[in-house]
Amino acid sequence: MKLIQMLTLCLALSLSLAAPSHHKEDHVQQDEPQGHQHELHHGANLDRCGGMEFDAIAVNEEGIPYFFKGDHLFKGFHGQAELSNETFPELDEHHHLGHVDAAFRMHSEDSPEHHDHQFFFLDTKVFSYYKHKLEKDYPKDISELFPGIPDHLDAAVECPKPDCANDTIIFFKGDEIYHFDMKTKKVDEKEFKSMPNCTGAFRYMDHYYCFHGHQFSKFDPITGEVQGKYPKETRDYFMRCPHFGQKTTDEHIEREQCSRVHLDAITSDDDGSVYAFRGHHFLSITGDKFHSDTIESAFKELHSEVDAVFSYEGHLYMIKDNEVFVYKVGEPHTHLEGYPKPLKEVLGIEGPVDAAFVCADHHIAHVVKGQTVYDVDLKATPRVPVKEGSIAHLKKIDAAMCGPKGVTAVIGNHYYQFGSPMIMMMAKIMPEQHRVSQGLFGCDH
Repeated sequence: MKLIQMLTLCLALSLSLAAPSHHKEDHVQQDEPQGHQHELHHGANLDRCGGMEFDAIAVNEEGIPYFFKGDHLFKGFHGQAELSNETFPELDEHHHLGHVDAAFRMHSEDSPEHHDHQFFFLDTKVFSYYKHKLEKDYPKDISELFPGIPDHLDAAVECPKPDCANDTIIFFKGDEIYHFDMKTKKVDEKEFKSMPNCTGAFRYMDHYYCFHGHQFSKFDPITGEVQGKYPKETRDYFMRCPHFGQKTTDEHIEREQCSRVHLDAITSDDDGSVYAFRGHHFLSITGDKFHSDTIESAFKELHSEVDAVFSYEGHLYMIKDNEVFVYKVGEPHTHLEGYPKPLKEVLGIEGPVDAAFVCADHHIAHVVKGQTVYDVDLKATPRVPVKEGSIAHLKKIDAAMCGPKGVTAVIGNHYYQFGSPMIMMMAKIMPEQHRVSQGLFGCDH
């Protein structure tokens, strides 16, 4: 599920692509001399929209990205820099250490004592934080916790199962890449020929990003292969810079993306693109790119609000009142002739409905109406709904979709993740609550 990430960001990267291998310890002298820490504390005026190379990037427990530069920290995709020691005071107690070299949030079933902890690497030391509190007996030597991994790293990123065979941490130093298996403690050295040297890396929305200069590339964590048109400018995607790019477009996307207003419908298509509908507008996420517009601009036959939407075999089935509109996914989306058709004819159900979703490689449409879930075999003729169960533990669902992680049920401005439709109906305990704007759309509020 690619749920979203990222907004609009300029050029000036020829240096980072052409530059030979370089390490963070070199940057300390160039950008933030260790002897001038107090000068940074009192006089730093960091502007990420001016173009900068970050020292490290990681997400916190809530999925909000933290961008480190010198002894400062940017939280989320916009806002001013703040001192890192305001959030992580212990980082400033070791004055002989430089800036944060690398960082990641651990995701590991193989190492539950470290799961959901944030790890920061400074020179030869590693710090482990849980909910912004330094763990006992930290900092430790990097070699103690990650034997075989060198000091003075450039970047690090987690690679949980099933993206990697076992829960793994990928470390970068110059053109050297190390895969550290959390289960076996084995280190495999890799050679990612198509990828530039990473000065920062992080995993976001199930994708892996290598930052170099003020550009980034998306890469495969196993092979290092960079697919698509990369590198791209960070200020076009990971920063909200009102004077960079198309201001009106950026502001419109951000407004839709970070709204607290509940969604009417959401789905993820066969290629992983996400479509979310709210009132007269929709937001789509394809690859790394966000797009927002009026529903009528892309689905003119619909005009406005939809009740539910699901994806099936390259088509979007959009339910509005007692009718179903079907569009073939593409650029532009093609409205199928003969539609709209009555909902009763297409799914055998009387409207209105609250949500609908189809899980990948399945042909069952799960239709939510109130607290009842109906299953409709899309390959059957005629299509007859079967009452599958109820979801009494949830109040009215506004929208739902199915992806690699299971079912995402959206209620108001929050969502809940269930491993499968059956688990959603049988669950007696509510799973963890997540905020839609943060967890699905990458906002920082």
